[in-house]
Amino acid sequence: MRALLVVNPIATATTRRIRDVLVSALAADLNVDVVMTKGRGHAAELAERAADNGLGLVVALGGDGTVNEIVNGLLRSGPAPDAPALAVVPGGSTNVFARALGYSAAPVEATGELLEALREGRSRRIGLGHAAFTRSPGASQSRWFAFCAGFGLDAAVVEQVERKRVHGRRNTPGLYFRSTLGRFVRNTGRRWPLITVSTGEPAASNKTNRTGRHAPAEAQRTAPPGDPGHPASVPDQVLMAVVCNTAPWTYLNARPVRACPAASFDSGLDLVGLRRLTVTTTTRSVLQMLHSSRGPQGRHVLALHDEPRITLTAAQAIPFQLDGEYIGPQTELTVSSVPKALRVIV
Repeated sequence: MRALLVVNPIATATTRRIRDVLVSALAADLNVDVVMTKGRGHAAELAERAADNGLGLVVALGGDGTVNEIVNGLLRSGPAPDAPALAVVPGGSTNVFARALGYSAAPVEATGELLEALREGRSRRIGLGHAAFTRSPGASQSRWFAFCAGFGLDAAVVEQVERKRVHGRRNTPGLYFRSTLGRFVRNTGRRWPLITVSTGEPAASNKTNRTGRHAPAEAQRTAPPGDPGHPASVPDQVLMAVVCNTAPWTYLNARPVRACPAASFDSGLDLVGLRRLTVTTTTRSVLQMLHSSRGPQGRHVLALHDEPRITLTAAQAIPFQLDGEYIGPQTELTVSSVPKALRVIV
């Protein structure tokens, strides 16, 4: 089988030794080409070319940003049964996607796990998220995401971290923590724009929420004209929103951060939103993400599970990120779940 190994040479945990071990091991069973990325967007171009050339496998050695680019390259023309499979060796600082698939966080151990999966022919098809948004007036865009999308505070933190990394700062959990704390403190006392959350699913009376209580029958409305038979829920409003395609949302070193604990590659999208961003409510929610298997709970938390489509709208442009990569300020985006969109080696 022909394969392409895409290496991000500046990823946090990517080293020449790991790359050489992986290349040597893959070459024993595959006809493999190795290409180093040269900048943002290059991995997507390489993956798209691999799909066009009929390769059977693309292996990512890098972080979640590299994985996101490769996913978007492989699916540039949409999901296809004959598209190359994706395999991942964690080479970044957090590696949420690789760990969500069950790989070790250590690159050398993950390499051994990948080789075993390839020899045994293990793979599965997973669902992905797809985001449609307007990057600039009149210019609609869309992009795939593997594990999360963020609108508001968490995206603002991603933007700040990216700026610091451009100036040579190392990507570490400590950098994210300090950036989160700094961004939160700067915005204390200032009101973030409200984000309106709506879905294409009915808020049916027999559908329970995360607390186990039934949604009231009055919390339903008729679908707008043109909706293909799916009533939409009554919109809710939050100050920040995170959409998850799997669990956990991210990691703090080895500790999983469970924003949406029930999220899965095999179901629709989950969302957690905070209606208040005070010190007390935010701290409580963060501690629940770190220490509770149920994730954030309480009257200031909005939680949605297994949604096929979610629309987020703000009165003014606010930060937006996908898979930990800052996209830019947006006023509206629609995220959709696409089942069995991509075959991955597990």
